[in-house]
Amino acid sequence: MPTGRAVLLLRRLSTGDSRLKNINLNQNSTKDSSSAFSFPVCIHRDLGASKRFSSYDLSPPTLIRRSFSDNIIKMATANPETNQAEKHKFSNRLVTERSPYLLQHAHNPVDWYPWCQEAIDRAKKENKLIFLSIGYSTCHWCHVMEKECFENEAVAKIMNEHYVNIKIDREERPDLDRVYMLFITATTGRGGWPMSIFLTPELCPVTGGTYFPPEDRWGRPGFKTILLSLANKWRENSAQFLEASSNVLDALRNISRIQDSTTAVPGEATWTKCVRHYLSTFEPDFGGFGTAPKFPQASIFNFLFHFYARDKRDQEGKTCLEMCLHTLTKIAKGGIHDHVSGGFARYSVDNDWHVPHFEKMLYDQAQLLVAYTDAYLATKDEFFAEVVRDIVKYINRDLRHETGGYYSAEDADSYPYFGAEHKKEGAFCTWEYKELKSLLEGKQLGSLSYFEIFCDYFSVQENGNISPESDPHSELTDKNVLIIYGSKEETMSRFGITLEQFNEVINECIGILFEARSKRPRPHLDTKMLCSWNGLMIAGLAQAGQGLGDKSFVDDALKTAQFVKDYLYDPNTKTLFHSSYRDEVGNITQTNQPIEGFLDDYAFLIKGLLDLYEASLDLNWLNWARELQLKQNELFWDMDNGGYFTTSTCDPSVILRLKEDQDGAEPSGNSVSCHNLQRLATYADKSAVPEGGDHERELAKKVLLAFSKKMMDHPTALPEMVSALMFYNDSPTQVLIAGGCSDPRTLELLRVVRSRLLPGRVLAVADPAADSPVVLSRIRSAGDVPAAYVCRRYACSLPVTDVKQLETLLDEPASPAPQNN
Repeated sequence: MPTGRAVLLLRRLSTGDSRLKNINLNQNSTKDSSSAFSFPVCIHRDLGASKRFSSYDLSPPTLIRRSFSDNIIKMATANPETNQAEKHKFSNRLVTERSPYLLQHAHNPVDWYPWCQEAIDRAKKENKLIFLSIGYSTCHWCHVMEKECFENEAVAKIMNEHYVNIKIDREERPDLDRVYMLFITATTGRGGWPMSIFLTPELCPVTGGTYFPPEDRWGRPGFKTILLSLANKWRENSAQFLEASSNVLDALRNISRIQDSTTAVPGEATWTKCVRHYLSTFEPDFGGFGTAPKFPQASIFNFLFHFYARDKRDQEGKTCLEMCLHTLTKIAKGGIHDHVSGGFARYSVDNDWHVPHFEKMLYDQAQLLVAYTDAYLATKDEFFAEVVRDIVKYINRDLRHETGGYYSAEDADSYPYFGAEHKKEGAFCTWEYKELKSLLEGKQLGSLSYFEIFCDYFSVQENGNISPESDPHSELTDKNVLIIYGSKEETMSRFGITLEQFNEVINECIGILFEARSKRPRPHLDTKMLCSWNGLMIAGLAQAGQGLGDKSFVDDALKTAQFVKDYLYDPNTKTLFHSSYRDEVGNITQTNQPIEGFLDDYAFLIKGLLDLYEASLDLNWLNWARELQLKQNELFWDMDNGGYFTTSTCDPSVILRLKEDQDGAEPSGNSVSCHNLQRLATYADKSAVPEGGDHERELAKKVLLAFSKKMMDHPTALPEMVSALMFYNDSPTQVLIAGGCSDPRTLELLRVVRSRLLPGRVLAVADPAADSPVVLSRIRSAGDVPAAYVCRRYACSLPVTDVKQLETLLDEPASPAPQNN
């Protein structure tokens, strides 16, 4: 939990035991412990640990599926059979927005504004507090608070009379979300969505929380009580609010500072400490690190695979590999994996990866593509390759716009049937025993029932297979979430069938269930397309295409990269936009004032473009990556202390520029940038060109120095950056090939390189018929025969033309370079 004098000041100012004498919005009340109310919010894994704070012991909030029985969602705009007049009884300024989340609130009786200067000016002119509500379109508890409060005309009347009300999509404005989440976590010790914050007209937070019920209950003030009390106190003495808010802002600045850096780049002790932590927290039965709720945490896999690949003979490295493979196997067999439609849910509420929170996020699919590709490269086990294909099939079918951009997410909640009044979580994904029996009845393999084979393999039970612990409020009673606790071999043995027969039965059953599910009302689809998450998907597809040797995946990545260049890039300013949208008729559209790109947009896209160059060998993508890196340096680099801010200085309404120092549900932009800089430096080699070589290598070093204290003290907060640290200390493995890209002998050499797990690898090809990266100027052609050079520590092997020789060179362990700090 965040600690220190600044945090104590924030808590005093926000809870009212100082001159502000504010009401207490503490959401950790235990006055009525029998209420079973335990912090009902939507969370991300990165809120389970401190971010930008000096301490690293904030425990994950207790997660429950629901907290009271009347929280079934009833949304005015989601059901096509809802009466049209009811849908449009009210309209507000959000009707002209493009964000699916903001549009969900466009017909609330609340007089919502998007985040804009007009709203801020009105708050100043009318001398009102701002109520700021932050969430996202697939957030269950955001839907609950909308139903209970924002669709409530009595609540809306109070809000409209006393406040200027602003609604933000956290995925659209992650910069603002981070600033105000910093305040909420520092003052309450927890965070999540919906986020509810009260601001002065100068945008300084004074108090807030997450979900609030409309009326007083469970020993907590209700939302109406909070609204009226704060409005009265502001009216009686706004000067004290303003004075206190100035102190709040100073405290936030103190909290947000990255810990003092060291004078030398950390070494082996840092990644060893990181490995030892994961060894000690590994859960041996179902994998993962720690206890429920369980998140995939792809950055951990990246680090552990990298550690293993440095020296595949090292025993701790082998254990790291085993932890990755076991965890990824259990995740793929678990209920967090959608065995019918494909793809993965965001997290599991239990230890077994069984009962998920059913929403599916694009960034999870992208990062798990990389993890399962690495697992396949390490083992050549077709099981992992099939998971990769499953993810690609899902995203291309359900999440892709025809122009190549990928949508953000699918909701957890949906209507159980057409015409239903209420949404339910998991309605699209769960199955009742009698429903499955009806669908599969009559299907036989000789005298054997398809239904019985299917139920055995996927652990289906007549009364449902969800334990009370995973469903404390009995909302999934009699439901089954498909999970594989055993194996194909065990089911085959029980029924005396062959592998071919088993596959025939299961595949046909899955097809039947897919058709049945397609007749259900679909969950809400967030059709916002984010540059950052599409960048992660380009990287995932490019790496999967290389690892599995599937050109169609690379073609998908190429199409997405072109989409980003067409719709999320301004060639005049050479800058990125953060988001684009699908309009009512399916075309790509943009807001009147496009949101400028953030650090993650640049870092994740650059990573994707570097991977895409290595997959396609089209130099244009490498050149664009270098151009974007220069713009990223210009917009976000901290000239005083090193590292990158998450935002530029373009928007004066952002009261704090922060640096992300946590690899959570998504990797930190600084962690990814540290990798990118080293790869770009390697492509430029030690040439004199101003945009490459030593300059970018020096920037990477400064990033590592800026976060060195955090890495040394708490390396598991930054596993992606610790991987970049190993890359920096070991130096990259350069694989340089001279030969025509269409020559079968060149392609065979490329196959050898791409079929190996080589984190920190940089691949380039000198094709006599095409332009090549600068680094290739250091090698010479071996006559008419394609040749490969393997370079480590900037010393290259003799050219090899034989596949076996290249395999031998690549399988040598990476030798750490002497540290020169």
